Amino acid sequence: MLWPMIAIALGFVGLAVLGVLAVRVFVEVRRLARQVGATSERIQRAAEDLERAATPLASRMHEAGRD
Repeated sequence: MLWPMIAIALGFVGLAVLGVLAVRVFVEVRRLARQVGATSERIQRAAEDLERAATPLASRMHEAGRD
């Protein structure tokens, strides 16, 4: 009778540990998703800044190519 009770207790503890680890993974995934979103926005803004900065240079190179 002792061994089945120990087995049930260990099974419950194992499930509890897995539950805690699943919650921790969920929290970390949400945090990573927020960081990826913020980084994506920063990259988008940098690309737009680069495009705005390159436009005058490209027009000057086009005009220089005509001469």
